[in-house]
Amino acid sequence: MVICAAVAGAALAVALRVPPAAAALAGAALGAAAVGLELAVALGRDPAPATRGHPRDGGKLLDTSAIIDGRIADVVTTGYLEGPLLVPRFVLRELQRLADGADPLRRNRGKRGFEILKRLQDLRSVEIVEADVAGVSDVDAKLVELARQRGAHVVTTDYNLNRVAELSGVSVLNVNDLANALKPVVLPGESLRVQVLREGKEPGQGVGFLEDGTMVVVDQGRRLLGQEVAVVVTSALQTSAGRMVFARPRVDTDESGGRDA
Repeated sequence: MVICAAVAGAALAVALRVPPAAAALAGAALGAAAVGLELAVALGRDPAPATRGHPRDGGKLLDTSAIIDGRIADVVTTGYLEGPLLVPRFVLRELQRLADGADPLRRNRGKRGFEILKRLQDLRSVEIVEADVAGVSDVDAKLVELARQRGAHVVTTDYNLNRVAELSGVSVLNVNDLANALKPVVLPGESLRVQVLREGKEPGQGVGFLEDGTMVVVDQGRRLLGQEVAVVVTSALQTSAGRMVFARPRVDTDESGGRDA
């Protein structure tokens, strides 16, 4: 652009009978100014179009099970979950039906759900949305479709809803998966202390639990029912229901020390 401006200036100088060198210099200066202006405009443009291909985050939709479960409020308190949680009005109506029900257990679950929502409101971490899905009556189906339309995540503890949402291409944040991922790692050979509470499925087995709810199956633990004993981990198994630890009673030749259950 600078060269073209200089040539144009020289040609104009010949036509107007002025010194060509001066006109060419003036043309070059104008060309340089034009280039600078174009660069300034280009650098000031919004880079947002480069990110248009990225998926949008339409928020996180809470389902009834995650609200009643209550652990989501603890997660929000820690600061590990960004952005507000969205509760559709139809989820509130389902909680209301539970709280007004005749069955005491369902009624208590509904009331607990409203207590958790109040706690989230106090944390300023929840928003009620009026969005609905026409032609759909089932609450879970409404939630999945609304999440699909908004590009949102579904927050749940319901295994079946989790599967339906995944099959529908909707991202799921399962509180149970998070809890399982945060359980302490138990390695073979590690010593634990656990109270044997009941018999196992196999002959001679006893069953106890760690503080985080992990089931410990103790080989030959049936004779130790009601006792708190030291055991040695033999293996661990991760299942959809959580982590399961297999162990045997510790003998004097085993390494000392352990973890209290």
